[in-house]
Amino acid sequence: PGKPLRPLGGEPLVLHVARRALQAGAREVWVATDDQRIADALSGLAEVKVAMTATTHASGTDRLAECARIAGWADDTVVVNLQGDEPFAPAAGIRAVADALVAGNAPMSTLATAVEDAHTLFDPNVVKLVRNARNEAMYFSRAPIAWHRDGFARSRDTLPEGHAWLRHIGIYGYRAGFLQQFAAMPPGQLEQV
Repeated sequence: PGKPLRPLGGEPLVLHVARRALQAGAREVWVATDDQRIADALSGLAEVKVAMTATTHASGTDRLAECARIAGWADDTVVVNLQGDEPFAPAAGIRAVADALVAGNAPMSTLATAVEDAHTLFDPNVVKLVRNARNEAMYFSRAPIAWHRDGFARSRDTLPEGHAWLRHIGIYGYRAGFLQQFAAMPPGQLEQV
């Protein structure tokens, strides 16, 4: 609690995140929070709206779904979710997540980049992603996935050759209608692991 209020350059992280969303060209920037201190920290940014949400949400996606209801967005509205403690989210990445939804028929999108070193691949704090031939995310894990069955016991000091691992960047895009459906789904078994 309160992490988006931690200072960076003399200002709360959430201010930097809101500005990054504005830099990405968002038509509207909303911050969904259950913390009045965060709302107060944003009061100087006239371009940013705040949705005060319930304290009972199990996830940020649930909070975002409530924000979409408060904002009254139409089902086809493209919504990009940034974490309030990620001030360095790339503006180009934010746009790419939105553009993927505008250009296609998918109900949601996300962002990934190449894993460039073994330390990152084996770091459980870094979420890895596997995608299919259509560039659709299939699986997310904190474990190094996918992995060649005969290579798992080898050294963890270098990246094994022959596979391009992906690191998930925690930016998600949704169509507002799907966001409501997704938030209404029960958590999957793997979400509990």
